[in-house]
Amino acid sequence: MAKNFHIFGKGISFSVSHTIHNAGFQHYGLPFIYTIHESDSIDGAAALVASDHFGGASVTMPHKLQVHKFCNEQTETARLIGAINTLIVKENGNKRIITGDNTDWSGLCSIVTAYSTKRQHQLNTGLVIGAGGASRAALYALHKSGVKRIYLVNRTLATAEKVKDDFKSVFKIKVVPSLQDLPKKPEVIIGTVPAETTTEPQFSSLFGDRGLCVDMSYKPRQTPLLTAAQQNQGWDTVTGVEVLLAQAFDQFLLWTGLEPPREIMAEAIVALDNQRSTVAKTGML
Repeated sequence: MAKNFHIFGKGISFSVSHTIHNAGFQHYGLPFIYTIHESDSIDGAAALVASDHFGGASVTMPHKLQVHKFCNEQTETARLIGAINTLIVKENGNKRIITGDNTDWSGLCSIVTAYSTKRQHQLNTGLVIGAGGASRAALYALHKSGVKRIYLVNRTLATAEKVKDDFKSVFKIKVVPSLQDLPKKPEVIIGTVPAETTTEPQFSSLFGDRGLCVDMSYKPRQTPLLTAAQQNQGWDTVTGVEVLLAQAFDQFLLWTGLEPPREIMAEAIVALDNQRSTVAKTGML
């Protein structure tokens, strides 16, 4: 049966999620199509969700906290994190069940554990910058990756304290007033704030001998945080697009039950980048 998948959000015309998922669907010859759907409110997606052909959706800001209204159930992790980025549709007889899940954390967790395995070194100290919806997934990913000492820095302390309290029954978070006040150098850093609000010098004091630096922001690809990390020889960096791919792989598996064709989905992004670069240079398709 033909199915329609979407990304729900606001100001997402630059999204590359449709490129990633359509490449995966085409690889398996599935009669599925994935499109971008922008709306000011999640209510603007109601008709798409109600359609008999609705197969599932990615959900991005500012709808991650409101999309639960379309869900019959939520996974335990989505409920704990307090944000849904994936809608999964299952048929149960004549009844359709929509589940809200979160793959931001699992995508990040796979990145952190892969680094730890490669380095043969358990990461013990982590830092998350920012305290919005994405930071909740990042904090939970660090916890699930085995990081024991987790710092959280946010411009508004009260917001960071609220996040800390929300997770206190599961794991401990230490809220630190500023990046300059960290008690210990982190071995893994995850940035969750928009890149355009940051500058390279504000991150210069963060880096010890070695570690992993991830920025969830992917516009632009090369962020001030990643640039600051790359000035330190022992640090590996992961771009926001790589994070997007990691969580998309998990979404693809949840939607289709099929192993995501990782290389093909990643190559689709490279092809899109090359196309956009050509258009930018020549001004024509």
